[in-house]
Amino acid sequence: MDISVVIPLYNEEESIPELYAWIERVMTENKFSYEVIFISDGSTDRSWDLICELKEKSDHVKGIKFRRNYGKSPALYCGFEEAQGDVVITMDADLQDSPDEIPELYRMITEEKYDLVSGYKQKRYDPLSKTIPTKLFNATARAVSGVKNLHDFNCGLKAYRLAVVKNIEVYGEMHRYMPYLAKQAGFDRIGEKVVHHQARKYGSSKFMGWNRFVNGYLDLLTLWFLSTFGKKPMHVFGFLGTIVFIIGFLSAFAIGADKLWCLANGIPQRLVTNSPFFYIALTMMLIGTQLFLAGFLGDLISRTSNVRNEYQIEKKI
Repeated sequence: MDISVVIPLYNEEESIPELYAWIERVMTENKFSYEVIFISDGSTDRSWDLICELKEKSDHVKGIKFRRNYGKSPALYCGFEEAQGDVVITMDADLQDSPDEIPELYRMITEEKYDLVSGYKQKRYDPLSKTIPTKLFNATARAVSGVKNLHDFNCGLKAYRLAVVKNIEVYGEMHRYMPYLAKQAGFDRIGEKVVHHQARKYGSSKFMGWNRFVNGYLDLLTLWFLSTFGKKPMHVFGFLGTIVFIIGFLSAFAIGADKLWCLANGIPQRLVTNSPFFYIALTMMLIGTQLFLAGFLGDLISRTSNVRNEYQIEKKI
């Protein structure tokens, strides 16, 4: 199979028939073998009913229905699990991503040998509350991830070699960092294509710009930490804990030695417990111990966690 199109959606009943007809036309014109995988992320409208109707008319349609709303990353994860095409295309269901971009994205993966091609919505039709946070977020993501050639990490329109989606794990809200995840997995042939961005035709955006801005930075910090220390949390927590504990211990030792020296020389000296420095040193020793234990527990958790990508799927077609 040439192409798998993975489409996560939440309450997009107005756009689903039009989007599928558009994809079908593009695939037919280019003689691609394909499948379209819709993931209904806990939709409460008629989205699932429409997906079932499309399935009755076309063997190219697959559908996954979540029992409740989990988010875009879990939807992509389950879509990637089902994908079988040599090239996997992801796009949003709101008609802001153009299926006409699919042939060129496919060519860049198959002929130019990219592992991942990310869309770049150079001209956007989003409100300022969404575009300004996006620009700041992308600048930070480029600096932290080391993927310098991408302008729009969070563009929903992307193309992947099948091996990429089968070897990366997307969870939580990590869909914003698919290029970073791919790079960490060893897929470093990452390209970009300027794509056409259309104004939303139906409904309103399900994501607010400033909320996404804050969550995006928190996720980026998490991903950076996990990619750097995820397999060895003791290396960071244990190191910091040891340093803080030693500083606290040496400080407490110095306070005690100073007290003994004063007593030996008959110099009046107040009680050690009346000095604020004694409590500062004691606190540092306690914090150092806690950091060390946090690293130890982190190592245990990283070795035993195996259920973070289990979701309640109500139906599959």
